[in-house]
Amino acid sequence: MRIEFIDRESGPKNLISDAEIHFEIEDGLLAGLKLVGFSLWRSEAGDPGVTVPGRPWGDAGERKFFDLLRAGDGGGDALRKLKAALCAQHRLRGRSAA
Repeated sequence: MRIEFIDRESGPKNLISDAEIHFEIEDGLLAGLKLVGFSLWRSEAGDPGVTVPGRPWGDAGERKFFDLLRAGDGGGDALRKLKAALCAQHRLRGRSAA
């Protein structure tokens, strides 16, 4: 699997980058597919954060998001590791571009 970042020229103020996970031949049934919808954001304090693909839902004017990628048997640690890996890969990308 590999991570690709997509920079948006005219994105929202705190958007750092969008990201996709591309699955390689060794990834079995997911080979040749990509998981889109990840975004890296900068908080007001300057810290990076990651949002995962989600779907909006709600009624009576209340809008919530249903995360499409969730922790499975790995528990919450698996999702935290993925988010940390996305941030780390983006930092490495920035260093190699400099």
